[in-house]
Amino acid sequence: MPDSFVAVLMGSDSDLPIVDATLETLKKLEIHYEVRITSAHRTPEQTSQYVQDADQRGCQVFIAAAGMAAHLAGAVAANTIKPVIGIPLNAGSLGGFDALLATVQMPAGIPVATVAIGKAGAKNAAYLAGQIMAVADESLATRLKAERQANQQVISEKNQALQAKLGL
Repeated sequence: MPDSFVAVLMGSDSDLPIVDATLETLKKLEIHYEVRITSAHRTPEQTSQYVQDADQRGCQVFIAAAGMAAHLAGAVAANTIKPVIGIPLNAGSLGGFDALLATVQMPAGIPVATVAIGKAGAKNAAYLAGQIMAVADESLATRLKAERQANQQVISEKNQALQAKLGL
């Protein structure tokens, strides 16, 4: 699927340090992506227009990162039937809990898959997008499996080093 891509949206440029983890993971998995700053509240028409345009151009998965009220993922989901993954960000006084609840509490029929708050969630959003796309892309599925195997090898090596250090 050479024309397929993931659209990554964030509510503010201040979200980029966390969203960078999403972009780095997508690059590592060789998944094409676009990235935009757009807001559910401050630029609702542009958000809707971008989602509809990206949908028509081959976007397979949308990832939306936002903090506090965190309505971006829901606004995206309202404009597409493609999968939407929400990344709640720690942007307010509640440590991201407000964003988590705002992202996960969607009305029936407008789902948003929601990952963890912050950087771990940002990475997992990219992996989840890859897994969704891998259903129809065997090459991507192979890269995801190789990534998992490499992670298993790293943990095995760390365990062996620990056992050697402890003399067990």
